[in-house]
Amino acid sequence: VQLQASGGGLVQAGDSLRLSCAASGGAFSDYVAAWFRRAPGKEREFVSAISKSGSSTFYGDSVRGRFTISRDNAKSTVYLQMGSLKPEDSAVYYCAADASIIRRTAESYDHWGQGTLVTVSS
Repeated sequence: VQLQASGGGLVQAGDSLRLSCAASGGAFSDYVAAWFRRAPGKEREFVSAISKSGSSTFYGDSVRGRFTISRDNAKSTVYLQMGSLKPEDSAVYYCAADASIIRRTAESYDHWGQGTLVTVSS
């Protein structure tokens, strides 16, 4: 499956932003999906993941309560709704997918999008 992330941009602290990740080339409902991010000079960080059906979701500690992951299998798209954004949320956000079970480690995902840049100004 191929992934295409979009929706990044420059926002102010406290704003909201929605990222999208469109999948093609496979039955999207056969894949768990996740978002990771990497800020300059930092390691890649788990943000959120969602099960194949969308019934289960997981979040990293730094975004829990502010971000919401969802998916629309009919549209082969996974979303990340980001709220109450902070400057420390600035990063390149990557979507990922895998046919296996849901995990929080990047190494568990075989398919990656190209990344979309989110910049939050203070």
